[in-house]
Amino acid sequence: MTELPEGYRKWQSDVIVDLLQAYDVEYIAINPGASFRGLHDSLVNYGGDNPKMLVCQHEETAVQIAHGYAKATGTPMACILHDLVGLLHGQMAVYYAFADRAPVFILGATGPMDEAKRRPRSDWHHTAQSQGDAVRNFTKFDYQPHAIEGVPDSFMRAWSAMVTEPAGPVYLCYDAMLQEMPLTTEVFIPGPEIEKAPAPMAADPAKLEAIVRKLLYADAPWIMAEFTGRHPGNFEKLVTLAETLGVAVWDVNSALCFPNRHPQALSMDTDSLKTADAILALDVVDWEKATAKLNSTTRELTSYLADDCVWMEVGFHETGIGSWSLDYGRYLPKSLSALGDPRLAMPQMTEIAERLIAEDAALPAKIAARKARIAARHDEIFTRWAEEAKEDRDASPVTPARLAEEVWSVIRDEDWVLAAGTLRQWTRKLWDFDAPHRHPGKGLGTSTQIGIGLGVALAHKKSDTVVVTFQPDGDLMYDAGALWTAAKHEIPLLMVMYNNRAYYNDWHHQIRMARMRGTDENRAHIGMDLFGPEPDFAAMARSMGVWGEGPIDRPEEIAPAVARALEVVKSGKPALVDVICRHR
Repeated sequence: MTELPEGYRKWQSDVIVDLLQAYDVEYIAINPGASFRGLHDSLVNYGGDNPKMLVCQHEETAVQIAHGYAKATGTPMACILHDLVGLLHGQMAVYYAFADRAPVFILGATGPMDEAKRRPRSDWHHTAQSQGDAVRNFTKFDYQPHAIEGVPDSFMRAWSAMVTEPAGPVYLCYDAMLQEMPLTTEVFIPGPEIEKAPAPMAADPAKLEAIVRKLLYADAPWIMAEFTGRHPGNFEKLVTLAETLGVAVWDVNSALCFPNRHPQALSMDTDSLKTADAILALDVVDWEKATAKLNSTTRELTSYLADDCVWMEVGFHETGIGSWSLDYGRYLPKSLSALGDPRLAMPQMTEIAERLIAEDAALPAKIAARKARIAARHDEIFTRWAEEAKEDRDASPVTPARLAEEVWSVIRDEDWVLAAGTLRQWTRKLWDFDAPHRHPGKGLGTSTQIGIGLGVALAHKKSDTVVVTFQPDGDLMYDAGALWTAAKHEIPLLMVMYNNRAYYNDWHHQIRMARMRGTDENRAHIGMDLFGPEPDFAAMARSMGVWGEGPIDRPEEIAPAVARALEVVKSGKPALVDVICRHR
């Protein structure tokens, strides 16, 4: 805290700073706005820039940085969205944080609810009766306190709701005049003795035993995990559980849940799924995409699974759904289901399995045989992927597999993290994700990745860890100003452009339509391409104060350029290498 002027009287916005500090919030991302000028002054002068403010060029970026930080650390970060218009700007990023179950603490403000205090025009069209309505369908909690006494209460409730699984964003909105009034009464600020969130929820032991028994006696059992890797220790707990049970593991990759080079890892091996007779979905939402073949033209699904495959579930699905967004996916037809936190359930299931194995002399041999079959298949698919990566290896523009190889050759001996972008899964097929911090989970929709990548890099800013992201060109065009934030706050992110000069996912959909309708697929790029002119991302980066090199379209030039960028990043600053990649 900075030294305050003699006779300083406390303001109501200072209470918000007291709460942020009481909850150990380290960073707060903002795009400036007058609606929170009282809070801004309190942060700078009363709080001594603690939490540290990060200046962003767009509200979406502010939310996304907090989103990435939360994914990488498991710890919430705060951001502020300026009145109604800033909230509307940030809506998409708030929704993605909700869908990705990221605990983002969003503060906001609105013009004075006291009509006598509203400035003409601006305070009227920037003020809403209940501003939280704009994000209520995709936040876990929102509140707009009407008096200072409501500020601590709603803050504590919001924080607890935010981090309780399934986690998600919350929104607190502060009347401009509430912030700017002198503090004339004592208010409660929670101390370290106050529990900030409830303990995780345990599952029914009897149901867990039934699930474990089914997995132990199955011929080809699997565990599918999606969000379990978000909590410290769960990566190791899943390894122990899988090894004890002798099951194959499919990591859906919303977090890094399981080491990809572990002999029981069969992620992305759809052929092996055809023999599965029992699957435990462990904190999974996106079960259907992994287990069914999609015809993207006709939208028809064909399951890889046998009709008699038994589904089971441990997680939070019934507690995490609403009626507005359909982000919960298709209902999982499970025969056994336990509501509970995998943090507790995995060790419980391991203990149950050990007991049941000790009681049945035939089980150890059955489990050992299963593990040997799974390991042989694991080695087979990784060998096949290594061979497939050689296809068109020297092509220009560069293939995603070659780009993954070249970057891996530079960073593999560092303590590295892949922030986002898996290059159409080639990083998962060629790299070694051997520790839980290596990857906070797959990328999301367009206009999210640069901000989330910066948040992941911010999480590792005070360490020697090298954070790399494969940055799509179309995504960066949404918010090139994020590069300035990276330079301004010296966020050490190694950005390697996956630049195919197109919004190619949508281009590919137009090719499908053309083929189905018999129209000219050579015209599918219209309204989809990013050429004529081609953005110069390296020049763009340099104009924002970020080291930049490229464009590079020859594969042998990638590793030397990435190595030069790596030295910049290791000095504590961001760098960008623009690589021109082929279309799908």
